[in-house]
Amino acid sequence: MAIAAKISASLEKSSWIRKMFEQGNELRKIHGNDNVFDFTIGNPAIEPPDAFNRHLLELAQHPIPGMHRYMSNAGYEETRKAIADRISESSPQPLEARHIVMTCGAGGALNVTLKTILDPGDEVIVLNPFFVEYRFYIDNHGGVTKEVPTVPETFLPDISAIERAIGGKTRAILINSPNNPTGVVYPAELLDELGALLERKGREYRRTIYLISDEPYARILYDGAHLPCVFAHIRNAVIATSHSKDLALPGERIGYLAANPAMDDVDQFMAGAIFSNRILGYVNAPALMQRLVARLQHESVDIAAYQEKRDLLYNHITALGFATVKPQGAFYLFPRTPIEDDVAFVQRALKYNILTVPGSGFGMAGHVRLAYCVDKAMIERSLPAWEKLAAEFAHA
Repeated sequence: MAIAAKISASLEKSSWIRKMFEQGNELRKIHGNDNVFDFTIGNPAIEPPDAFNRHLLELAQHPIPGMHRYMSNAGYEETRKAIADRISESSPQPLEARHIVMTCGAGGALNVTLKTILDPGDEVIVLNPFFVEYRFYIDNHGGVTKEVPTVPETFLPDISAIERAIGGKTRAILINSPNNPTGVVYPAELLDELGALLERKGREYRRTIYLISDEPYARILYDGAHLPCVFAHIRNAVIATSHSKDLALPGERIGYLAANPAMDDVDQFMAGAIFSNRILGYVNAPALMQRLVARLQHESVDIAAYQEKRDLLYNHITALGFATVKPQGAFYLFPRTPIEDDVAFVQRALKYNILTVPGSGFGMAGHVRLAYCVDKAMIERSLPAWEKLAAEFAHA
C-alpha cells in the first residue's frame, strides 16, 4: 500500500460533502450549470462587504513596509487587539491581545486547541449532529471522539446525556452554535447549565474540562436571535472561529482562537497554543488577511440576503411536507428524510439533479443537509424539482 493504512481507511469514510460536490461537477457536465441544483457545500455565493475591497485596495496602493514578512507566531499585535476588543464587547471580562492566536481558519483554530490540551486517549464530547471533520481533528491529536445525542427535534444540548458521557478521560466538549448542519442557536440558559456541569465534573475528576466553541457562523443570525458569549457562562472556554462566513472569505483561511481570560492557567494555555500553531506547520495566519480583518471587526456580509434565501427554501420544502427545524442562524437546513435510509434518499434526489448531503455524514441518519448560501436564482430554479421529489415520496 502506497499510503498509511489509517489514511486509507479514513478516505473510505471521509466527507460526504466533498463526495456529493464532486458528483455535482459530473452532473453539470451532462446537464449544464442551470439545470443542476447543488446544496452540498457551505461555500458562500455572496461577495465580501465593500469595506473589504476598499481596505485591500488601500493596502495594495500604500503598502506597509515589511507587511509580508514573518510576524509573531500568535499573529500581529494590532490584529489580535482589534479582535480582543470586539469580543470584549460581550465578554464579562475584557480580553487583551495576549488571549488571541491568529490561525489558518476555524479548522486551524480547532486543531491548535486540540493539540494544546489533549494527551493520547483523552476524550472529546461532540453533539450529534456535528460538523463532519470533528472526528478527524480529534484523532489528529490522539483524542477519542465521544458522540452524545442532542434533544430530538430541537437539536439542543441534552445536559443529562452530556453528564452521563463525562468521565475520567474527558478533556473537552466541542459545541457549534449557530450549528452546522441544523442552524440551531444555543441559548444562554443552556450554556449556564453546561458551565455548572463542567465545573462540577472538573472538581470531581480533578482536571480541567474545556468547552471549545466553534463559531464561524456567529454573526449570521435571523429573526432577532442572539448568540451568547460563551465566556459569560463557561470559565474554561475557548472560541475557535474564522471570517469565512461573516466576511465571505473562505478561500483566504483567516481565523483565530480566543481564550477566556478567566480560564485556569490561561497564560500556560496560550503559550501551548502559540507553540502548537508553530509545530503543526501553520506557523502564521496569512499576513495580508491579518492586516485586513483588523479593520473589519464590525463589518459583515448582508445577513438579510441569507434570511431571504432561508425563507424561500424553508417555506417551499415544508409546504411540500418535509419536516425541519427553522434555522436561527448559519445557512443550512436539516430536514428529516421521508424514508429511513438518508443515503438512499440522496440518491433518489439525484434523479431530479438535486444534490444534498446525507445526515449520516454528520452523525445523524434520517436527515439531509441543504446549504442555502447559493445563488437565490438557483434556489428558485430548483423549486419544481423539489415538487417532483416530494411527489415521489407522497405515499412513503
